[in-house]
Amino acid sequence: MKLGIIGCGAIGTDVAMATDEMEEIDEIYLYDVVEEKAMELASKLKKAKFMHVEEFIPKVDIVFEAASQKAVREYAEKVLEQGKNLIIMTIGTLFDDEFREHLIDVAKRHGAKIYLPSGAVAGIDGIKAASMAGIDEVTLVTTKSPESLGRHLSRRTILFEGNAREAVKQFPKNINVAACLSLAGIGFDRTKVKIVADPVVKFNSHKVLAHGKFGRLRAEVENLPNPNNPKSSYLASLSAIALIKKIVSPLQIGV
Repeated sequence: MKLGIIGCGAIGTDVAMATDEMEEIDEIYLYDVVEEKAMELASKLKKAKFMHVEEFIPKVDIVFEAASQKAVREYAEKVLEQGKNLIIMTIGTLFDDEFREHLIDVAKRHGAKIYLPSGAVAGIDGIKAASMAGIDEVTLVTTKSPESLGRHLSRRTILFEGNAREAVKQFPKNINVAACLSLAGIGFDRTKVKIVADPVVKFNSHKVLAHGKFGRLRAEVENLPNPNNPKSSYLASLSAIALIKKIVSPLQIGV
């Protein structure tokens, strides 16, 4: 399988390095708006080379995005129109219902699939399964250091409390987990989100609470920040790597 990667920041780098070791991956094409960053990363890998997105789309089987909402809007449709599968890491872009449904329609018409990694949150499989019977309520409580949220605070502060749609709008770089959780469950408008900045925490914490006909679900994970980007949890990179491994594997585990 041939893989294209858009975005060579912390997550893109983690994915590139991991897939470079996967025997199922034959070639890797890298692109970043800072071209030198992609070129430098490519020079460290065995299977990778730098190439512009429009050039590598026809060559690859799947494209992995780990760049920005702007990148998703610029390239997602182009990828799907050529029948290529797409992994979107910047899931918050999909809070725009019209844009999301348009991409789904394009994917259907061209026989492509859109994959959304679970990211830094736990419990997505449970939420997806529970949604088959109906979920009454889903709440996400995210706690991070003030610095990772772009703030300088000396005490624990609730920065946001509302629905997932507004959370993604106000914290587009920090709360992709809310977007993934919303799409897996009861939507952006019904999913409740609380974002807390706490100067004493050493981990990025995500707690999911849900109840419905299935019963009750409580899932909590305390993530170490990615060493190359404290705004991102390392588990987010690992979820993307696990998803690619699942795609290329004949054994499928989980919902």
